[in-house]
Amino acid sequence: MTNTKLDRINELARLAKERGLTPEELAERDALRKEYIAEWRRGAEQVLENTYIVDERGQKRKLRKKH
Repeated sequence: MTNTKLDRINELARLAKERGLTPEELAERDALRKEYIAEWRRGAEQVLENTYIVDERGQKRKLRKKH
């Protein structure tokens, strides 16, 4: 996510505290939040895909996805 989008999220949060948001600003904030969360999840999944657990015997095994 670009810094300009993060700055806009922060600006909308500040405006919400100061005066409230218009319906257009609320929709923009929701869209930006969804995009931010989706990107965060992709990053977290990439980290977990490259994470290994070392057992008592010193053997490494990859994390498995819960179903």
